[in-house]
Amino acid sequence: MTHPARATRIPWKAFALAAVVALLAALAGSPPARADSGIPRTAGPPGESRPVYSYDRAVRETVWVDTRLDGDGDGRTDRVAVDIVRPSEPAQQGRKIPVIMDASPYYSCCGRGNDGQKKTYDAQGRPVQFPLHYDNYFVPRGYATVLVDLAGTNRSDGCVDVGGRSDIGSAKAVVDWLGGRGRAYDAPAGGGAVTAGWTDGSTGMIGKSWDATIANGVAATGVKGLKTIVPIAGISSWYDYYFSRGAPLYGSGPDGLADAVESSGAHQRCAAVQQKLVDGAPRSGDWTGLWSERDYVPDAGKVRASVFMVHGMQDLNVRTQHAGRWWDALARHGVERKIWLSQTGHVDPFDYRRPEWVRTLHQWFDHYLMGYDNGIERAPMADVERAPDQWSTDAHWPADGTAATTLHPGNGGAPGVGTLGAAPAPQGATEKFTDDPKLSEEDWAAAIDRPTSSKAGFTTGKLTAPLRLSGSGKVTVTATPTTATAHLSAVLIDIGPDTIRNYAASGEGITTLDRSTCWGQGTKGDTGCFRETAADTEKVGHTVFSRGWADLGTYADPHKGRPLTPGTPYTLTLDLAASDHVVPAGHRLALVVAGTDAGLIDPPSTRPTLTLDLARTSADLPVTGGAPALARALAGARPATADSGAGIAPPRMLSRLPHGR
Repeated sequence: MTHPARATRIPWKAFALAAVVALLAALAGSPPARADSGIPRTAGPPGESRPVYSYDRAVRETVWVDTRLDGDGDGRTDRVAVDIVRPSEPAQQGRKIPVIMDASPYYSCCGRGNDGQKKTYDAQGRPVQFPLHYDNYFVPRGYATVLVDLAGTNRSDGCVDVGGRSDIGSAKAVVDWLGGRGRAYDAPAGGGAVTAGWTDGSTGMIGKSWDATIANGVAATGVKGLKTIVPIAGISSWYDYYFSRGAPLYGSGPDGLADAVESSGAHQRCAAVQQKLVDGAPRSGDWTGLWSERDYVPDAGKVRASVFMVHGMQDLNVRTQHAGRWWDALARHGVERKIWLSQTGHVDPFDYRRPEWVRTLHQWFDHYLMGYDNGIERAPMADVERAPDQWSTDAHWPADGTAATTLHPGNGGAPGVGTLGAAPAPQGATEKFTDDPKLSEEDWAAAIDRPTSSKAGFTTGKLTAPLRLSGSGKVTVTATPTTATAHLSAVLIDIGPDTIRNYAASGEGITTLDRSTCWGQGTKGDTGCFRETAADTEKVGHTVFSRGWADLGTYADPHKGRPLTPGTPYTLTLDLAASDHVVPAGHRLALVVAGTDAGLIDPPSTRPTLTLDLARTSADLPVTGGAPALARALAGARPATADSGAGIAPPRMLSRLPHGR
């Protein structure tokens, strides 16, 4: 869609596979390495599906599923195109198989994956290339791969409504048809009825970005037969994609996305749907019925599927607020779940942890779709990337022992340079800043120890023990504005040298290489080969690791803004994005409160000066070990003096990221 000691935990099989792949790729004139190339057809670990079926003899077909919706208002129910590739042998043997399904708007407009693959068809309209590796790897192991064109895209009827009834309903209709509860035909209009007698009705949905969002939304309907979902960088509430408590995140609304992915001719027939998207998403940031329809979090209690969630902690497109809120809601309802959190931006794990990802995904689908007792549900719940390509695990997430722990800002020795610690500021203590829409979180971080008028920065002294923050936090501010409108940003920063993934670059933390490897079996039209990647790293003097934004006018109601009265104090709580970060001993933890975060939120109509009441401003952070851990980390820590230069580094450039692949 439209940034202590580190432990490495990569199984020996992944190391061995990576070594073989590297060796084969290095041989002059040799073809790309294939993940199955060294696996005997009849051998493999117990409790695992094996590549015993032929990919080149697989059944490739398209059906059109009746959604029972009429999104374009033409008097006929819409049909969505469903492309299927499945092994031929199970049906011949009288065996039924499960389905891996990816419902997407991107199959013809924009492509999928780092290689930007699109669906292709032969002269008779039969599917030839399926983007990504799911078909190549899993079809030989006894799965069907089903790729759905969302309503209004590619070869489907209807209209794109960006996460609404049509988007979710068109994908849910396919799950119903796979479970024997829907209707499908062998032609887009008319045609003969088609049943899915070859499947056992067990479906797992997977996808990245918009595709992942559809998986979340379909799971929130409680549809029968959906056994698991694997949302990669998915949205959980579309309001939170466009706004953060009234502060606009993008200069356009959902109508722009619909226009980008619609099939040829859809724009004219879907004009009424487009207008509803415009009317229902006012730039004021007020909550409307359109957003209620596209908020899946309140329906987390309906989810029957297990959830394997993946998100980049530096994803500035689908920001980690989505992951945190969805995860917490699923936890409240006891949904089986697992999570990977990387240091990347909006990147698929296939492109930053490929061998381990394919192995883990294989185990996940084998367990939840085929019923293998392989222990995946008893494995550690969370994998967290601590440094580029270095991972740690936790039995639960947020980490055991994590508790909301309060830190307080205090006055420092100069404007914009304050302290951060366990003791509240005295009554009457204030800090002041003026919104400068040209400056970003990176500018604020680079100037954390310099007196400035554009931010209020607060830092601890150098920590004497590592401090881990795991989960979502909050910052409560009491601010007095000088104008009737004001936007606020709050960011957490690790001040100290480090090597991180370069999430602000075009690859968002990865570099794409010239060589390829293959995953599963292939054909001339669908090789199953994909370009390799490597970590794109950067040495930095500070790392922004969590953020939150709000319009101060939502002080009384998070769903509706109000004009502010200059000179009047207002109290508001900003939600910080979910993260998992260790601030090492010797580094400092910083909190910045400022106005417009350039490139990430839009500015207000004025340039307010805001005065913070420090006695009524605080941060409740998810500290692993709670207050005792904070006390250990702060013991003996001495605040830096103003303009000391500690942690100063040139600002990193952040830019808006596209919604796409």
